[in-house]
Amino acid sequence: MATDYDAPRRNESDGVAEDSIEELKSRRTEAQSGAVDVDEVETAESFELPGADLSGEELSVRVVPKKQDEFTCALCFLVHHRNRLAETTADGQMYCTDCMG
Repeated sequence: MATDYDAPRRNESDGVAEDSIEELKSRRTEAQSGAVDVDEVETAESFELPGADLSGEELSVRVVPKKQDEFTCALCFLVHHRNRLAETTADGQMYCTDCMG
């Protein structure tokens, strides 16, 4: 049997034995109700739609500029350390070892 750890604990002396069978049956059907309480407005506000206007949002991470010993891969657009450089083309495009692997 599953235990609801949030429910208040009852002792034998709290009158558990005094509950009628009808009362216990009504509690069971109430607890197994199929109705779900959902606040649709709260749920809708949590979704971010593509193309949404985020101009009012503040940046919550610190942006660090690219260092002298780092490069941006032309395929995955991630910033890597120079030791991850696999190839540099004639036109200056740099590729990481993951993309060229």
